Amino acid sequence: MEKNIFYVLNLGGNPEKKIKHHDVIKGNVDFPENDQDIVIIKSDGLPTYHFAHAVDDHLMGTTHVIRGDEWLSSVPLHLQLFQSLGFKAPKYAHIAPIMKEENGAKRKLSKRKDPEAAVSYYIEAGIPEEAVDEYLLNIANSNFEQWRKQNPDSNMEEFDLQLNKMSVSGALFDMIKLLDISKRVISKYTAQQVYDKAITWASKYDTDLRNILEKNKEYTLQVLGIERGNQKPRKDIAKWSDLKENIIYLYDEEFFNNEQEYPFQKINDKQEIKNIIETYINKYFNIEDDKETWFNKMKDLSNDYGYAKEVKEYKQNPENYKGHVGDISTLVRICLTKRTNTPDMYEIMKVLGKESVIKRLEHAINK
Repeated sequence: MEKNIFYVLNLGGNPEKKIKHHDVIKGNVDFPENDQDIVIIKSDGLPTYHFAHAVDDHLMGTTHVIRGDEWLSSVPLHLQLFQSLGFKAPKYAHIAPIMKEENGAKRKLSKRKDPEAAVSYYIEAGIPEEAVDEYLLNIANSNFEQWRKQNPDSNMEEFDLQLNKMSVSGALFDMIKLLDISKRVISKYTAQQVYDKAITWASKYDTDLRNILEKNKEYTLQVLGIERGNQKPRKDIAKWSDLKENIIYLYDEEFFNNEQEYPFQKINDKQEIKNIIETYINKYFNIEDDKETWFNKMKDLSNDYGYAKEVKEYKQNPENYKGHVGDISTLVRICLTKRTNTPDMYEIMKVLGKESVIKRLEHAINK
């Protein structure tokens, strides 16, 4: 080599020649042989990525190379490098990118444009990492969802992820699906697990929630235990950032300081509301009742005021009734919570306790 003259080393091929390749995900693919005349040793003597890739994978005993499908066009070059070096080539699996729908069109999820592409997005929202992992498995293998239905209590690590069952085209990112999975994951937690995970999140992102949870831990565990551990547990919490809104009405201090109007529905006459609630307090309410007794009393209360004791009775003869037991129980629910949709009302009343239940009911009719 003459002094001060530098050289590069290129690797060329015959573009007229075709090679057949089996990609673990894409299946059989035909390419022209390497036609890029690529540089493999630079003028400073350092190898390029392509050359280093082949040597490193050989020395590490790599059997499978899993990478994004933007690398698919490099397969002919890499196979030629392995062949030229006398190395056994690994198997290649090229993964399609996750897509996002925007203005009716699909594009690749971008780490620069889309917050969902960053791990920090899920941490800040309070979506459990187990839920994110389950969602990614769901879009990675189409049979994961069926496996989960058949194995609802199994650890996701028991699922047999198979590269050849990954989608050839990019899966569409679906936040609604992710949050549904997150609701199911959180529904499986014990009250103590919810408390611990929520405290950890709230300590960094929501001081008000942390204070509510810590103020009376034993009561909070009862709140978090409502409809938890049942065959069909509550699924109303998708992320820790939802938790405060889902439980705040169960704390008397927060409830009575809330100036929100009572969202009365079918039963909205003030005098009728007053009469029904006073009758319930004086005649039927007993915090010691079991659930069946409690609901039978709700039916009796309905009957006292001209409402059907059974929904089906009302549907069969609506002209005979003012409504049905569901309207009465909804009225009681609204008076207790200022909400029309809550977890099981019987369990809520047991957690609130006798004094709080009566105080809330009386507050509603006095308002």
